[in-house]
Amino acid sequence: MSKRIVILNGSPRMKGNTAGLVEAFKQGAEEAGHTVEVFNLQQMDIRPCLGCLGGGRDSKSPCLQKDDMAKIYPHYETADVLVLASPMYYWSITAQLKTVIDRLFAVTEKSPEYHTPMQHCVLLMAAEGDTPDNFEPVEHYYHALLRHLGWENLGEVYAGGVMQIGDITEHPSLEKAYSLGKNI
Repeated sequence: MSKRIVILNGSPRMKGNTAGLVEAFKQGAEEAGHTVEVFNLQQMDIRPCLGCLGGGRDSKSPCLQKDDMAKIYPHYETADVLVLASPMYYWSITAQLKTVIDRLFAVTEKSPEYHTPMQHCVLLMAAEGDTPDNFEPVEHYYHALLRHLGWENLGEVYAGGVMQIGDITEHPSLEKAYSLGKNI
């Protein structure tokens, strides 16, 4: 069955190593017959959450702030799979991706019980470090996020040892990302 997949690419480099993971995943998913929408967050005007708790009042525009999140919300609300893609910045995801994750709360506010739409989720991450403990803080955050939101983890791809643009070329993680997309 064809799925709707939304990829949130939090990398500031449009042709960087994270973009390589995103493209490999997207290619696999599209070959499997899925619909994929990629949002390159660096190129979007998205402001941080104000913590106003005023979201959810307008079903067509969940957040009180009016910016490029309006492009993401309708895709997020109807997605079957959400892909979080980011390079590692100080053992975490980028501010670009974290800002969008925070702003997704406006959709949760549409429900009086703060029900978060059920999602299946994937994490794609590129990093300079290539040791198991290097990715531990991100793994902890990702798994805690999914546990608290009630989302299902469909897979994670960590590409270590890639810092300079192009380091991802022929990296084994590309095949993992492609295969994960193909088998969603």
